[in-house]
Parts: sequence; C-alpha cells; structure tokens
Amino acid sequence: MLFLFKALVALFTVVDPVGLVPVVLSLTAVLPTHERRVVITRAVLIAAGVIAVFAVAGRAIFAALGVTPEAFGIAGGVLLFLVAIDMLFGRQSGTRETPREAREARLREDISVFPLAIPMIAGPGTITTIILLVDTSQGRALELTAIGIAAVVTLLAAWIAMLASLRIQKAIGTTGILVLSRVLGMLLAAVAAQFILNGITAFLGHTALGR
Repeated sequence: MLFLFKALVALFTVVDPVGLVPVVLSLTAVLPTHERRVVITRAVLIAAGVIAVFAVAGRAIFAALGVTPEAFGIAGGVLLFLVAIDMLFGRQSGTRETPREAREARLREDISVFPLAIPMIAGPGTITTIILLVDTSQGRALELTAIGIAAVVTLLAAWIAMLASLRIQKAIGTTGILVLSRVLGMLLAAVAAQFILNGITAFLGHTALGR
C-alpha cells in the first residue's frame, strides 16, 4: 500500500492532470465536442502505450547503453526536480513542451499524438518516473502491480481532467490551477530528492562492497 501511494504521487505529480487543462483548452477550442472527446481519448491511449513500452523495456534499453540503475536514478531525480521547480514557479516546463513545439502544435490537424500524448502526458518526466519506479520494485509482482494501478489511475485522471477542462477552468480559474500545480510541484520535488538519495545510497553501497 505504501509503494502504491509512492507510485501514485510520483506519476500524478509529474503528469499533473489539472495542469493539462490550459493546454487542452487552447488546442481544442475550435473542435466540435465529439471530435474533441476522440482526440483526448486517443491521446491518453497513445500515452498509455508509450508508458507501457518503457515500463517493460526501459531497464533493458539503459543496460544496453551501459547506464547503471544508480546513475539513472540520480539523473532521473535531477530531471524530475527541474520539472518540480518549473511547477513551483508557474513556468511552462521545457521537459514537457518547448516554445517551438507549442507553435508547431497549433499548426497540426491531429494533436492527439503531439503534443498531447507526447510530451504533455508521456514526456521525459513521466518516462523517467516509470522506469525509476520499475527499477525500485526490483521485479516484485506486488509492487509492479501497484505501479500499473498508479499509472491507470493517473491516466484516467488526465483523461477526465481534459474532458472536463472547460468546467475545471470555470470552477477554479487560472489562479486555482496554478496553486494546485505549485502544491503538486512541492510533492514532486520531495519524490525527486528521494530518487537522488536512493541512487547515491545504492552507489555508495556498491562502492563499499567493491572495496
């Protein structure tokens, strides 16, 4: 249960479903209701596929590159910490979407793949988080199941938030969205720091054993 909570907090904060609301409003403003629902659903399904691929093959990919779990844990923690800082200061994170990508997105007819699925939902931060969580689980079935549940809950929350973006915007306003993003940013900063500490601790432990 504790690991499920940790996984849910990590994924929920890095995806930030409520933070997707302004992006969805700006990109789908001209779409009919039905088409808007189709685009959002397709984006979530594509993001789920990307997350699943990296959850299954992420460790193998980095092993082939010669990257140790400790190194990736530290690097991933730093990346998540940068995302958290952007959330705390209310800035658009470059790890999710750059200004150039935002301009290109407005010129595309199908926005479900880019930028909604990638990088807004399944961006570098999300991919880093899922790989770190899988690595932390050490292959234990119960914890892998917890990661799967956390991913499904997070994606479901993102889907609901994007579908209800107009209502959310009216209910809490832009200020409310920014306040919530800052609170989530604080939680993500703590999770990122823990990933870094875990990586350093594991590295020092292996170094001590090597001696």
